[in-house]
Amino acid sequence: MSALLVEELIQKTEKLSIEETLAFLANEFPEKVVFSTSFGQEDQVITALIATNELPINIFTLDTGRLFQETYDVFHKTLKKYKVTLQTFYPETSQVENLLNTKGPNSFYESVENRKECCFIRKVVPLKKALSGNQIWVTGLRAEQSENRSDLAFFEYDAHFDIIKFNPLLKWSLKEVQEYIDTNNVPQNALHKKGFVSIGCAPCTRAIAEGEDIRAGRWSWESSHKECGLHQK
Repeated sequence: MSALLVEELIQKTEKLSIEETLAFLANEFPEKVVFSTSFGQEDQVITALIATNELPINIFTLDTGRLFQETYDVFHKTLKKYKVTLQTFYPETSQVENLLNTKGPNSFYESVENRKECCFIRKVVPLKKALSGNQIWVTGLRAEQSENRSDLAFFEYDAHFDIIKFNPLLKWSLKEVQEYIDTNNVPQNALHKKGFVSIGCAPCTRAIAEGEDIRAGRWSWESSHKECGLHQK
């Protein structure tokens, strides 16, 4: 059924603009379309599209408890500029307390398994709660962000979260994202001007040098696929 619905959505929206597709989804799945933002450049573009077109799409974010102050700053600026309601989901207190009590605050540096455990507690569990009961999950994923994401489609069924994902900026380049932000005066994280491209938790994110892969700044001490469990690709 999910595969059929994905194909149907692809066919019905193939000639629509991003704004038209978002409006179509909001109409087809009332109160069941959500957009997750981490306030990165791609997410800020989508927030602007939703807000300026007054689309009835619920926006949420995950506060892991380890974010940069600059991320909170752009969070606040976004609320002020677009007057949107933005729901925040936090990790379960007991899970965070248990992690720190048993392994300390920096266990994620010790192994990939430990890092993924931290990501699971701080990101995946809250995300499951945020997505529960919804049918369409709008994301800011782009194909060029990493090799793992190069074969994504505009619409996909995510079996892990049992939801259909819509990736509206899939074919956009980073240059196109930056041009949209500049042209439309979209609030953005100040760290982007300091070499940060992909911004997550403060201990797990660094600026990248010219020529480095976009994902090089995430979990830079690892040689893994650089994913946290929110997206399988």
